[in-house]
Amino acid sequence: MYLRSMSSTSCPICIFMTEDDSNHISVLLPSARVVMFANDAESIESFKSLQSDWRFARVTIEHHPGGVEQAAEALKAGAVSADLLIIETESIDDGFTNRLETLSSYCAEGTAAIVIGPVNDVNLYRKLIGMGISDYLVRPVKAQAFAFHIARTLIERIGATGSRLVAVMGAKGGVGTTVIAQAMAWGSADMLNQKTILMDAAGGRSTLSIGMNFEPATTLQEAVRAAASQNEDSFKRMLHQANERLHVLSSGGDVMLDDSVDASGYEGLIDKLMTTYPVVIVDLSGSPTSLQRIVLSRANHIVLVTTPLLPSLRAARTLIQEIKDLRSDIAKSLDLVVSMEGIAPKQEVPKKELERALERATAVTIAFNSALFSGSENEGRKLNSLPEGIAVVRNLLGMMSKVLAGTGSSISTIANDDQQKKSPFSAIFSKLKEKA
Repeated sequence: MYLRSMSSTSCPICIFMTEDDSNHISVLLPSARVVMFANDAESIESFKSLQSDWRFARVTIEHHPGGVEQAAEALKAGAVSADLLIIETESIDDGFTNRLETLSSYCAEGTAAIVIGPVNDVNLYRKLIGMGISDYLVRPVKAQAFAFHIARTLIERIGATGSRLVAVMGAKGGVGTTVIAQAMAWGSADMLNQKTILMDAAGGRSTLSIGMNFEPATTLQEAVRAAASQNEDSFKRMLHQANERLHVLSSGGDVMLDDSVDASGYEGLIDKLMTTYPVVIVDLSGSPTSLQRIVLSRANHIVLVTTPLLPSLRAARTLIQEIKDLRSDIAKSLDLVVSMEGIAPKQEVPKKELERALERATAVTIAFNSALFSGSENEGRKLNSLPEGIAVVRNLLGMMSKVLAGTGSSISTIANDDQQKKSPFSAIFSKLKEKA
């Protein structure tokens, strides 16, 4: 069975779930099958209620009566297959653990398991964890506890624990989305000292290579195929190394009038990158709607970029509503960036009216600076190579504190490229650690 020790609000080693823990699993979960063998009515009802949870839209929830013996019989007969097994037991004696060992012989490699038992027992918990059980919960199990532990187990099973997917999307074209995504990537690598990858989903319409100063070496189709086939050598050749900690998927060689990749293939590419990079930033400028939907559904955090002008704000309001239909946690998972403030002062909507219309506060406001932004993108120069650019990047990284905190990893400080000054956000980010 799959071994991953996790503490639980329901287990003997009692660590209560924090808001950061909850944010960590507030993403659309990968396709998976979760099968429970149990008889406790309250736990069964809680388990089945996950079918209405937006995060579990692609997770198959399956219940069977019984316990470890019934699970073993079903697996042995090939009647059941599962990525995660949940087993209830009335007994916690040696006979039960012996039957668990028998059950494990019928499980496919990588299968995870959670046990539901009748009592809090530290010694039993330790023994089960030592056997490879992911967690031990005490019945009756509430829906919130099920959601948390199942979600975390599935995320860890695909190797995405500690990684964060950040989607950057513009309300319309021309609002500065790509340069903001690039600034966030440079800041994550240079100022957070964090291993980061930047990619987009625009295919042949991508302009990422200009701002990041590389020639496209691949297409999205080729990158998806390499990720699916686990061809590591080919995949490594598709990455542009901007600096020691920042890589960019060097796509953009696609034919502009050809169809892009399908959503499931693109999601597989994201899954692969999240096994290696703690921070994955996706620029959604110019991308097909099918890819936008899958990234917006999966993202730990969404950055929506708009200008203070009416056409952009109307589009932003529509997008916010549509994203709200995709996921219920938009109040926490979406931040609004107002770009190009001052580009047309007489036509701009005042901040208070803007926030009232969009029903949310502005996370970051960026003043219009044509020389800084256009110059950096056209010359392939990182925004934080200039003092005024550093200030912009620092504001953007402060916004990311919500999604980067509570990962169970750590980094030291946010460094200033020129003066190596400590940032006021360094304490917030001190828990994030670079993956090997």
